[in-house]
Amino acid sequence: MGLLPAFLLLILAALIAFVILLVVGSIYFDATNSQIPPGVEKPAKLRILHVMLCGFCVLGKILENLRICSQIQFFRYLQNRLTQAKDSALFKKDVKFKGVPVRIYQPKAPSAGRRKGIIFFHGGGWVMDSIHTYDKMCCYFARESGSVVVSVDYHLAPEHKYPVALDDCLAATTHFLEAAEDHGVDPAQVMVAGDSAGGNLATAVCQALAGRPGLPNVRAQILTYPLLQGIDFNLPSYQQNRAVPLAFREQAAFNVLQYLKGDSSFLREVFEGPHVPVTQKLQYQKWLSADHIPKEFKARGYNPPVNVSCKDDVYEAIKALSSPGFSPLLAEDTVISQLPETCIVTCEYDVLRDDGLLYKKRLEDHRIPVTWYHIANGFHGILGFFDSGWFSFPSGKKGMDDIVKFIKSL
Repeated sequence: MGLLPAFLLLILAALIAFVILLVVGSIYFDATNSQIPPGVEKPAKLRILHVMLCGFCVLGKILENLRICSQIQFFRYLQNRLTQAKDSALFKKDVKFKGVPVRIYQPKAPSAGRRKGIIFFHGGGWVMDSIHTYDKMCCYFARESGSVVVSVDYHLAPEHKYPVALDDCLAATTHFLEAAEDHGVDPAQVMVAGDSAGGNLATAVCQALAGRPGLPNVRAQILTYPLLQGIDFNLPSYQQNRAVPLAFREQAAFNVLQYLKGDSSFLREVFEGPHVPVTQKLQYQKWLSADHIPKEFKARGYNPPVNVSCKDDVYEAIKALSSPGFSPLLAEDTVISQLPETCIVTCEYDVLRDDGLLYKKRLEDHRIPVTWYHIANGFHGILGFFDSGWFSFPSGKKGMDDIVKFIKSL
């Protein structure tokens, strides 16, 4: 046997060994770090999805250690290579609103009058995802509701820290409200929608625009398992679902800090609570407390956290977590009372479930109409798998259809 064939065989054997180690490592990481409760829809399928995600994480870390690219850059590269949805019923166009990249989805079918408009902010913890990863979802909303959808490609952390993403979303929304008629949209029928971190941005945008003169009022806000505060990571849903894929408690806090300050320092502190003064904790209790979570959502267990003293240096470093722009759950009553009709989607097996429940209560306390859809067997991100072939989840499809039903009801 010549040297070249022997060398090629050696390379092939090394690649096979690498793949085997990658698969075994991914399965081990999943088994030792995740918990999938029996009530989750199709738990075996979710387990496979998470193992695949773990594999990409491990591979991204290897590339980072080899100084080829960062783990975050690797994930973004994979996400942006996703095949875009092809929909013959829609026109799609990439443009910029006030310098912010957006993708417009326009139904081709004739309309008797001006259409409804939806400005949409994608999820991904402010760090991942883009208009490409949410292309299929936006197509579905546009096609099924007959609305013009504008998906915003805001700047991501850690390169762009708070409030850059919020400023992008606010600029794109104000432009759309001002120019709605140019896109065949009724300015009085523009909704703001967001998924996960995008739900945070949608909420903050609605609050920033509440009562602003010179602009049409936002017709409604649609918040899909939104992250609405960075103060308390020990709510019942954070405790119960801390290791349920596809969003762990540690990951949520990590993303919050990446968005706020561009790194994950003070991760342990935000879990334990010394980043908030006692006086502020007492002030926030009227809005942010497990006491406001219905009893049925504590049935799977809840241990009230022990109060700890505030560390001044930690508070000063991350005090923006307490600002309404970052934690819109903490907005003043005068702002909440001006908000539009709202649709909130929560999932039982999601660390962010209680953020949605607490915001629902705040809105209802001010007599804001709220339509609430709770996916009892759902996990964080399930709507993204509403139409993913073998990886589809029926509850994700139902959640999408519930949102479409809400849009059409307005």
